[in-house]
Amino acid sequence: MALPLYITSGEPAGIGPDICLTLAARVDERPVVVLVDKDLLLQRARQLGIDVELIEYKGQPVPSEKGQLYIEHVPLHVEVIAGELNPKNSAYVIEQLRRSAEYAMTAKSVGVATAPVQKSVINDAGIVFSGHTEFYQDFAGVARVVMMLATKTLRVALVTTHLPLRAVADAITPERLRQVIDILLHDLQTKFKIEQPRVLVCGLNPHAGEDGYLGREEIEVINPVLESYRQHGVKMSLSLPADTLFTPEHLKDADAVLAMYHDQGLPVLKSQGFGEAINITLGLPFIRTSVDHGTALSLAGTGIAKSSSLHVAVDLALDLARQ
Repeated sequence: MALPLYITSGEPAGIGPDICLTLAARVDERPVVVLVDKDLLLQRARQLGIDVELIEYKGQPVPSEKGQLYIEHVPLHVEVIAGELNPKNSAYVIEQLRRSAEYAMTAKSVGVATAPVQKSVINDAGIVFSGHTEFYQDFAGVARVVMMLATKTLRVALVTTHLPLRAVADAITPERLRQVIDILLHDLQTKFKIEQPRVLVCGLNPHAGEDGYLGREEIEVINPVLESYRQHGVKMSLSLPADTLFTPEHLKDADAVLAMYHDQGLPVLKSQGFGEAINITLGLPFIRTSVDHGTALSLAGTGIAKSSSLHVAVDLALDLARQ
């Protein structure tokens, strides 16, 4: 029997339910199941004028047909108004993530693709939450995971993720760099079937430190680690200035870029393919992909939210599962 892929519908007041409804237009190779409150999804379908048949997933071995959508009911705590956050529904969002992780860890699914959540309202509810990536890492009990975003032509992995900028330099240690690089190389080889990955690495400082005049992290921390991989035959650059690394001439032969922090690499990637990019969590014992955008509260229930990133995330998750 083909194991299902689960989809978390995310923040109920955002566009997550809207874009999940568009999955009913697909016919996939295995069951795709949305974790969502059934009444919320029916209400949003009526609001958007979408004709959909919701089917409670009970282990059906075949994919849903066009116009149908498998769901698993997760009850809301309070009624939802599109575009209006309510901390009382934060536990509902966390329950989606918990179930998706549990099913993946117990081999009841091949993995999960996630719609966006609103970190601020979850924390407003008193639930400490820094993001999907960290949640799944904690649930899986792994020491390190790596956030990588990808378009059809560019992959960008991050050494640090959701940290204040002033904390980034201290977080970049030789140990952390080695953990991130090991995971990146391993998953490029095993999940993406790239036998000898070619990786370009951003420096932390402007001009990659300018030989120490603009910072010594490249000299004292980053390059010694990179050189140790290069000496073992890994096709990896030393630290390069980020302002010129992302040019077509440099990227044409690269399988991935390793950026030091969130807003170093991701603005470039999203400017190239926003709405078509996806987020992949490397280092987990299961597949996890995600959209590249936020909850877009102002678009919820309007019918103008784009669902392309969710479909690309589902496509990649299914492709990785096939491999």
